[in-house]
Amino acid sequence: MPSSDANPGNNLAPDGSSSQDRWNRGAWLFRDRTLHGIEILLDEAFRIPGTGFRFGLDGIIGLVPGLGDVLAGLLSLIIPLAAWIRGVPYITLVRMAANLGIGVLVGSIPLFGDIFDIAWKANRRNYRLLCRHLGEPRRHTGRDWAFLLLLAAALGLVFAIPIALAIWLLVWLGNVLVPSNGVHS
Repeated sequence: MPSSDANPGNNLAPDGSSSQDRWNRGAWLFRDRTLHGIEILLDEAFRIPGTGFRFGLDGIIGLVPGLGDVLAGLLSLIIPLAAWIRGVPYITLVRMAANLGIGVLVGSIPLFGDIFDIAWKANRRNYRLLCRHLGEPRRHTGRDWAFLLLLAAALGLVFAIPIALAIWLLVWLGNVLVPSNGVHS
């Protein structure tokens, strides 16, 4: 164990070990090879015989009602976390979070969501984003911006629909409770 004199930039943790050692012990998790293995395990580990259709533990865990999608989503956070630690640009991190969020949100719908989650393959998408941005740092494509713009529009629509329905309901109730001609029967 290195002393604080040998590594003056490292702070000692309360147990006497350096905080940098803590990060180094977990560094194996963020290696390219490990991340690729996680992507395969979660999204592509199994193949339906006679077809090219692949799925992973993410799709299997997601079948468990309630907690399955949440647990699969937590496992899927490893790749975006590694991307953040490795300095991937924020637009890519937002896109990774959106991929993951879409998978967890739609995946929570019984049966349809599980099929969608298996087809969506958020981990594969996120691993490819990580590789692309590590290979070409600071390069954002039009697809990145288009994806985020489309996502923002979809979220705007999701929030606008309940508001529009609430306004329609209030107008309808107002017309039912207070007749427009002002004459009460």
